[in-house]
Amino acid sequence: MSLVILAVGLVLAIEGLVLALAPRRVEDALRVLATLGLDQRRMIGLGALGLGVLLLWLAGPL
Repeated sequence: MSLVILAVGLVLAIEGLVLALAPRRVEDALRVLATLGLDQRRMIGLGALGLGVLLLWLAGPL
């Protein structure tokens, strides 16, 4: 359970850092995402999911 809390904390810290350092870039990225079709956004999400699972697999048991 502590690894889950650690992972969530890491995600929140990184996302908070991005929002603090480059809020305009985040807005630009959201505008670009809004112009994409549903299937394109779904494929981006599946790609991010696959990459995340791959990275977790490569990291192995902590």
